[in-house]
Amino acid sequence: MENLQRTSESMIDLKEKTNVTIKPKKSKLKRMWKERYLYLLLLPGLLYFIIYRYIPMAGNIIAFQDFSPFQGFFHSDWVGLKHFKTIFEDQEVIRVLWNTLYLSFLQIVFAFPISIILAIMLNEVRSSFYKRVIQSIVYLPHFLSWVVVIGIVTVLLKSNGIVNKIIEGAFGIEPIGFLQDPHWFMPLVVLEVIWKESGWGTIIFLAALSGINPSLYEAAAVDGANRWQQIWHITLPALKSTIIILLILRLGSVLDVGFEQIYLMLTPFTMEIGNVLDTFVYLKGIQNSDFSFATAVGLFKSVVGLILIVAANRLAKRFGDGGVY
Repeated sequence: MENLQRTSESMIDLKEKTNVTIKPKKSKLKRMWKERYLYLLLLPGLLYFIIYRYIPMAGNIIAFQDFSPFQGFFHSDWVGLKHFKTIFEDQEVIRVLWNTLYLSFLQIVFAFPISIILAIMLNEVRSSFYKRVIQSIVYLPHFLSWVVVIGIVTVLLKSNGIVNKIIEGAFGIEPIGFLQDPHWFMPLVVLEVIWKESGWGTIIFLAALSGINPSLYEAAAVDGANRWQQIWHITLPALKSTIIILLILRLGSVLDVGFEQIYLMLTPFTMEIGNVLDTFVYLKGIQNSDFSFATAVGLFKSVVGLILIVAANRLAKRFGDGGVY
């Protein structure tokens, strides 16, 4: 009887399990129609990338041609890798490439950590009022165009500018040619980037810091850790993944140091040390009408950026981090 009862109970359970209704999956088209408003919100961003990012990539074909605007894409002479070989043979390109790498290295070493330091400092401010005021002040320069920033720098640092007048009056030395001396070019560019973009860069780090459990700080304080020890053992480890992801993305644009800023800063005195790939492509491609060679340099820059992103992402995964993808 017991075995019979157990068998009947198991059959009832099996029947109940088999009677569970399985809802048919909705087709993709129906789901897309149901979420059509979300796709409409996505549409402007997709159109931007398609029109301004993907369609212009077809123009890279002229890097393999002796392109002539009068003959067009389909009738210009094919030259294969001729222009890419010239990149490594032209001494001017090698000098410009070195300037670009050196300036990008300075920005990564000096400008990139400033956003992290600033975010940690803002996170330590306990008064919400002062925190909002400071955030507004450090965010503001980001919304100024490089034309305005370079104009301010020029007014301050020109030969008869405020800075040189203070130096001359306080120390009695001759005015310094900040804008003409090649040795000042790279430091000025890095300082301008720090002043303009560091505050804006703190947004992502502050978002990461907001996800830290406050009980970790409380437990550390109970254990006798001071604020510096809490930052070192709690705050910085919490920022590790964000720092690595942003650094990987930054490496992808290592050959892109900003055309507008550099072009506005260039003078005949600083051309040798200040000319980078972006300005070189503009001067070579637009002013000298060497479209094919300029396109080859731009394509080379994009390929190098892609390789650096993939390599840095794999390296990050090897050391146990998530990476970008």
